[in-house]
Amino acid sequence: MSDARSSRIEGLHKMTPTERLQAVAAKAGLGNEAIASLAQAAEGRIELADRLVENAISSIAIPIGVATNMIVDGREVLVPMATEESSVIAAVCNAAKRCRPTGGFFTSSSGPVMAAQIQLLGASDPEQVRLKVYERLDEIRTICNETDPLLVKFGGGFRDIEVRVIETAEGPMTIVHIIVDTRDAMGANAVNSMAEALAPRLVEWTGARSLLRILTNLADRRVVRARAVWPLEEIGGEEVRDDMISAYHFADADPYRAATHNKGIMNGVSAVVLATGNDTRAIEAGAHSFVARNGHYGSMSRWEEDADGNLVGILEMPMAVGLIGGATKIHPTAQACLKLLGVETADQLARIIVSIGLAQNFAAMRALATTGIQKGHMALHAQNVALLVGAVGDEIDQVASELKALGKVRQDVAEEILARLRAGK
Repeated sequence: MSDARSSRIEGLHKMTPTERLQAVAAKAGLGNEAIASLAQAAEGRIELADRLVENAISSIAIPIGVATNMIVDGREVLVPMATEESSVIAAVCNAAKRCRPTGGFFTSSSGPVMAAQIQLLGASDPEQVRLKVYERLDEIRTICNETDPLLVKFGGGFRDIEVRVIETAEGPMTIVHIIVDTRDAMGANAVNSMAEALAPRLVEWTGARSLLRILTNLADRRVVRARAVWPLEEIGGEEVRDDMISAYHFADADPYRAATHNKGIMNGVSAVVLATGNDTRAIEAGAHSFVARNGHYGSMSRWEEDADGNLVGILEMPMAVGLIGGATKIHPTAQACLKLLGVETADQLARIIVSIGLAQNFAAMRALATTGIQKGHMALHAQNVALLVGAVGDEIDQVASELKALGKVRQDVAEEILARLRAGK
């Protein structure tokens, strides 16, 4: 590798974002157009970006749209969704409209409880170590709560422990879970700090060696459940209902189908998580591990027919989101999205997010069971293809309209249409 393309840039982290961009551009051989694009993308936000991430040079804007028609627990809500994928928001709007006659979405929650794990190694008597830890419950409570007195002040704090002995390739390990009520925080910093404070005392009490001390994103004590009923006439009849249930059974039995089925759910979930400045990776990891926790990867959702022949959808998933801390509290766009939602607690936000996931799943399954997923998706994608080939202004709608009429939403076809339109001017 030549020096010009070397990834080694001395002192990059000490530079201003503008200096950093120029240094990186020089190493990567970026032209003026690329440099200008990166500089413009971060305009007005580069100082914030520089505080949020290391070596910031720019930022990327993800479109935020609003899902309408949502009723969650009797409350009308407008839901901001940050996504680059066509048809996601339209699908939610349509699905939510179709279950309004039955009251929309109904939810329940197990509360904002998170866990951190402390790994204990090297004990010849791991089961005795497990019991020794349980015997120190009161002391553990004191240590954890003293680590975050502000959380305790707001009604949160240490709740319990769970100690497990697991078999691994290198023998048994004793794993201590500290269970913490994190209130309106996502809770990673709180539980991680408690685990760090507790680990040395566990070593002292048990004689084992402490290694990893970190939260688990399998937040199975922080589960939110959403339910909705779609009347038969809103689905398209008995055949569509039955086909949708068959599609669910396929996803639940086959991990290849489940991966795409669940990705559709996460299209909605991750869009709201991102719009509110929460951690999309944590939510996604927790959701997929939750559904696979019993050794089989299947559908995140459940679908069935009720006594009146209507379609019932149910979605249960971990939802560790917060209103305070991190980008949620710092980023003005995230704050604006939270105001748009009108939520006062992290629990309210979590319930809306899971309801959006269920709506998204309904829309995808109905499309697959009727016209196929491509008809609606490609119609909305046509504008993206028009932009891709260089259409501007009125040309965008003209090219997109012809692509949809032809039923061929392809780049080569769009190029031909655009060339013809420009030749006729």
